[in-house]
Amino acid sequence: MSSHREAPTISKDPVADNTDLYAFVDPVDTSKVTILSNFIPLEEPAGGPNFFQFGDDVLYEILIDNNGDGVEDVTYQFRFKTTTQNPATFLYNTGPIGSLTDPNWNVRQLYSVTKVVGPRRTGSSTVLGSDLPTPPVRIGPRSTPNYATLADAAVSSLGAGVKTFAGQRGEGFYVDLGSIFDLGTLRPFQNLHLIPTPAAPGLNGTKGFNVHTIAIQVPNTDLTRNGFNPSDPADPRSVIGVWSAASRRKGTIREKNARIVQSGPWVQVSRLGEPLINEVVIELGEKDLWNSQTPDGDSQFLDDYAHPQLQGLLPVLYPGVFPHLAALSAARADLVAILLTGIPSGLITGFQNFTGSTPADLLRLNVAISPNTTHPNVFGILGKDLAGFPNGRRVFDDTVTIEDLGSKNGTFVGSERLSAPRVLRGIDDEITVGKTSLLLRKRGSVQSTVTTT
Repeated sequence: MSSHREAPTISKDPVADNTDLYAFVDPVDTSKVTILSNFIPLEEPAGGPNFFQFGDDVLYEILIDNNGDGVEDVTYQFRFKTTTQNPATFLYNTGPIGSLTDPNWNVRQLYSVTKVVGPRRTGSSTVLGSDLPTPPVRIGPRSTPNYATLADAAVSSLGAGVKTFAGQRGEGFYVDLGSIFDLGTLRPFQNLHLIPTPAAPGLNGTKGFNVHTIAIQVPNTDLTRNGFNPSDPADPRSVIGVWSAASRRKGTIREKNARIVQSGPWVQVSRLGEPLINEVVIELGEKDLWNSQTPDGDSQFLDDYAHPQLQGLLPVLYPGVFPHLAALSAARADLVAILLTGIPSGLITGFQNFTGSTPADLLRLNVAISPNTTHPNVFGILGKDLAGFPNGRRVFDDTVTIEDLGSKNGTFVGSERLSAPRVLRGIDDEITVGKTSLLLRKRGSVQSTVTTT
């Protein structure tokens, strides 16, 4: 949920709202890259009778910059088409759906995939697949009794090593939505808040909700500069920048008979590269503008990245807890490097994902770095796992992390003062911040055992 309802205009247009983006070297076939782009935030599963689906009037795109200028060099475009088998009923399905061609499935979506080399609107385009099936939404045990089978059947092989999937999936991003946007409340530490209340367990606000995912797996050489076959992480050609976007036609005319006519060029209304940027980094008055721009113009937002407002809010909301942040006034060159240019060679042994001097919000992936299939670390680069964020972004669930952010007396797990982020075991871990102690029990959430001395 790194970018749900993040800007005023797109919050009113959920089918075009790009919520998360992931890109990683495929752990099964390291000669390929897998990219996932999610849309439609906070889908309630009980959303009938008109269940959630992709927009037939939206152009969905996954874009690749392979030469560091912040402009797309390769684009994969996805267009959807809804078909209704029986318009004389109000039902999405008239019986159990046993296959993607089951006559009981009334409202279906097909899609096409087009690859564009060069500028996405004027480049050389090739249709890779058309009339590809999506699975139905997961309705319930009677309508979709074997949903996993239906979803597996919707994985399409397009030839030349390309596979795609488009359909509903469970939300994978954890965030306590109910508290974090209530003046930055962190439930386990809310007793330290400017407006204190008793500490309480954190909640997964997106648990039980769905999104719609577009997934594509492609050979590395389809994405790199001039089909370069990456093997050396130090070679600049091994790094690609990824972002995704949604666009709508410039003009819409609504007629009296419910007919809608759309015309004109495509206009971008949503985009996503690095996680959480338009959610919590870009200022409210610039959010709609940010969604409309392309990464090569991100220098206009440089000050938002260099001076993120959140680091200034935390010391105000939690008095005395973050003195280091309170004293910090210098521009965040570290964030600018990680988020806008990539990390250059020489800073981390064996790693770089630098794309050049052009500031551009891209999810940067060094495709010459093999995935960590034995001991992947949820902290990615910070945890000495070079295959993880900010080297692309992988999907990991059910992990609790903790990091000291400059508390006055330090943060302790047991008797150990934290000097770096660490994963909690979730079995009687005692966390101490200042004079407050919290006990993390096996179920993976902070329990009611809270003591203050």
